[in-house]
Amino acid sequence: MAKTDTSNTPPLPPLSRERILQTALRLADEGGLEALSMRKVAQELGVKAMSLYNHVASKDDIIDGIVDIVVGKIDLPRFDLDWKIAMRQRALSAHEVLLKHPWAAIAIMSRINIGPAMLHYVDRTIGCLREAGFSWKMADHAWNAIDSHIYGFTLQELNFPVEASAYAETAESFISYIPPDQYPYMHQLSLYIIDGSYDGLYDFEFGLDFVLDGLDRLRERA
Repeated sequence: MAKTDTSNTPPLPPLSRERILQTALRLADEGGLEALSMRKVAQELGVKAMSLYNHVASKDDIIDGIVDIVVGKIDLPRFDLDWKIAMRQRALSAHEVLLKHPWAAIAIMSRINIGPAMLHYVDRTIGCLREAGFSWKMADHAWNAIDSHIYGFTLQELNFPVEASAYAETAESFISYIPPDQYPYMHQLSLYIIDGSYDGLYDFEFGLDFVLDGLDRLRERA
């Protein structure tokens, strides 16, 4: 039997922490963290699962690593801009990045993250607010208020059960459950969506500006 000629097959790059994390990131993006396992990552890399432990300590170590990769994609607030502009750009970037990695918002909120990208991200955020005149206490409250909007809105957008293009159709199908004598305001709002007077779409920037304007008034009073 003739042997297969593999002389032109390029050798695989050596196993490394970076290769492991990039593979895990792709798997998480495709199937969520529940699809991530040491065995699956090893299969994707064409190696034995035990060989991963030369570069990562555990599945938790992998998750911490890919969280840090995602956070590293978010634009850091710039000190040379007005703080509201800088924090607005940061929030828009975070929202966009988290939509591309649907598993990441929950992972960021539910884990203690001390990766270099995360630490740099938080440090620059606090620094931007401090340089704008916020006290230490208000700076801490401010960035947490902004991030609550980012994470909450992102999770709602990722998990909302109705596609934006189907809002009017869905409102029409449920209008019988919202009789005007019992729910007059919900009924009227639904009619606005059904007849096209209002599209029903939620606006990330609308809520963000509420938060930033409110924080600016608090900063000025302080």
